[in-house]
Amino acid sequence: MSVDYTDADRQVYESELKAFLPEKFLDAHVHVFDASCMVPGHSFPAKHVYQKVGGVFTLEQCFEWATALLPEQEFSLNCFGQPSCDADLEKAADYSGRIADNRRCFAMALVSPHDSAETVIRRVERNRLIGYKPYLDFVDWKAKRDITIHDMLPAAQMEAADERGLAVTLHIPRPGRLGDPVNQAQMVELCRRYPRAQIIFAHVGRAYYLSNAVGFLDGIAACPNAYVDTAMVNHEGVLEYAFRNFPKDRILFGSDAPIAFLRGKSVEINNQYAYLMAEDYAIGTSIYDADHAVTFTTFFYEQLRGIRLAAERAGLSRADIGNLFFYNAYRLFQAVAARNYGFGREHDGGNERDG
Repeated sequence: MSVDYTDADRQVYESELKAFLPEKFLDAHVHVFDASCMVPGHSFPAKHVYQKVGGVFTLEQCFEWATALLPEQEFSLNCFGQPSCDADLEKAADYSGRIADNRRCFAMALVSPHDSAETVIRRVERNRLIGYKPYLDFVDWKAKRDITIHDMLPAAQMEAADERGLAVTLHIPRPGRLGDPVNQAQMVELCRRYPRAQIIFAHVGRAYYLSNAVGFLDGIAACPNAYVDTAMVNHEGVLEYAFRNFPKDRILFGSDAPIAFLRGKSVEINNQYAYLMAEDYAIGTSIYDADHAVTFTTFFYEQLRGIRLAAERAGLSRADIGNLFFYNAYRLFQAVAARNYGFGREHDGGNERDG
């Protein structure tokens, strides 16, 4: 479908976001794929979130949305395919390789723990990708609640990433998410055992409500190769806690587009979270407003609203904000690309300076 951007959305941008956002924007967490990336005969269920965008989300669609939502920003991205068992991992990597230039568009391969290290590296290197993204759905020998990080990331794969200094975007498993003691131990172990691999813990370690964040960032904060992205986190308390307690130069803006283009907001309820939804799509723990009692904007704008409030409360400078939205990710991804493929830099790669 075409972009469903409304006058009410534009008002949010004009009144709340325009003056806050920097000129350069790099979304570090975007799912981009076309029909060739899925196994033959695949189709998403009627209420699957990707039905919102017609069952595929190509680079062209992504830029169309970005132009509407960020009309005055220069948009870049890091992307990977749709991590499901119906994905063709080789063809998804090939599509990512066709669209990635390691300047405006960076990309990662999807990997399964069943893939050999040699398979993973061939997949990455033939497409000049900056790293890879595992996913818990590929662990098919355990109940989902029992999956560990080490199940998702075999040692041989991580040794290959460490040798090449690749980036790994990790959606951690287990119901306790960031606060889970097994996750806590394995996150730090992963960073320390593979110090050249650049490990991005997605969704601030899936900490969507405050009690799941407080006290649980210290271990990875002490690891210089650990990063977090902010994908789908709109809780200003969680974001403020991250800004105050995690190195600011290792926090990357991410959206989780195209899921972020649905209309809704994540809310904390009694030390839990739920997605309040304007649209009847299946997305985690969701509550659909069937009576349309509330007017919603997109999750994307709610994330930006949360970041703005958190940044104000944490006292982030304009330089900090520029780094969060662009330079932190650009420095990281360009360094990986330059190290592996010899690409130069179009930007200075340094911190944004206060003017």
